[in-house]
Amino acid sequence: MSALIGLQCHLCKTQFPAEALYVCGRCLGPLEPIYDYRAVRLTRADVESRPKNLWRYRELLPIADRPLTGFNSGFTPLVRCDRLAARLGVEELYVKDDSVNHPTLSYKDRVVSVAATRAVELGFSVLACASTGNLANSVAAHAARLGVDCCVFIPDNLEAGKLLGSAIYNPTILAIAGTYDDVNRLCAQVADRYGWGFVNINLRSYYAEGAKTMGFEIAEQLGWRYPQHLVSPVAGGTLLPRIVRGLRELREIGLVDGDLPKVYAAQAAGCAPVVHALDAGLEHPEPVRPNTIAKSIAIGNPADGYQVIQSVRSTGGAGAAVSDEQIVDAILLLAETEGIFTEPAGGTTLAAAIELIRRGTIPRDESIVVCVTGNGYKTAEVVGGRLASPVRLSRAFKEFEAWHSAKMASSSAATV
Repeated sequence: MSALIGLQCHLCKTQFPAEALYVCGRCLGPLEPIYDYRAVRLTRADVESRPKNLWRYRELLPIADRPLTGFNSGFTPLVRCDRLAARLGVEELYVKDDSVNHPTLSYKDRVVSVAATRAVELGFSVLACASTGNLANSVAAHAARLGVDCCVFIPDNLEAGKLLGSAIYNPTILAIAGTYDDVNRLCAQVADRYGWGFVNINLRSYYAEGAKTMGFEIAEQLGWRYPQHLVSPVAGGTLLPRIVRGLRELREIGLVDGDLPKVYAAQAAGCAPVVHALDAGLEHPEPVRPNTIAKSIAIGNPADGYQVIQSVRSTGGAGAAVSDEQIVDAILLLAETEGIFTEPAGGTTLAAAIELIRRGTIPRDESIVVCVTGNGYKTAEVVGGRLASPVRLSRAFKEFEAWHSAKMASSSAATV
């Protein structure tokens, strides 16, 4: 049974019914679902006995009836990264790897599974979104599975891999001249005029809750304990506050105890409004115009920036902004040491973790989780100029022998 009570304003705490609402009518604050935690009867054994998808935490997700999509989404690997840890000089390091999330290889499959189910429950006939790429992929895929009409709005400069990742599902794609923030403003007007179900606008209250499942899984996969430090990318601000909320909820219902981890916000230096606000002691981020290769997190006016700042400060965390060069270096390092190929958002998160470790903000002898949210195959062009070209040989064995002898001689000379 659902424990969902309704919606509540994050700022003034005014309550609303569980409808397609996302802004408080009194103070214009964001709305979020509220639950009757006393009604949640969930044990560790219950969770562990269920299918390995995001719906194993069904009681803490905001749908009224049964899930309709996402049956293979979520429960992605938490990879212990010993080789990477040795390179960084830390003792206990994990990557939460949503680059292999089903079906579109990003964490967006979590939030869309929840939003799409709720959209059908609320009677929407068109599923839509404003997106920097990954969300459009996921909305298009889940809409196809549900047989629902789909329209995705994207900036007109997205990477080819992300455009393909939406087009293959045959949605309507509208490429808008401008930044993501321009696209989002247009979509807010469309949602208001035409009543379409925009997962990250009029369905945002439900959509955002799907991100909690990353936090649920991290704690479960660590043996029902919290890490001491957690680093998350920040784009529109959906993910980081909901990871924190999810971790708190596990404690609320008695599945985990102890102190929450310190949580850190990772952004690219070319689009870092939240990190700038954290550093400057501000309550709200000031909008910026994005200029970074990390396009999936290039949101200059994050909708949930205030919640990110609150969450980071409440856990004793901090923020770090990293250059595009650091991002690419981190992508290559993660691939070389752990065999995980992430997009620039994941490179940003790892690069920020490296920077925070270097500063001493994150101690080297405590447990660290780095959240990787998307797959590098969608954005392969960002590392193309940094990769070695193949050695071209004929099929003659003697040519291979000559190459191998030269290589061994070169290696021997290098070690002298």
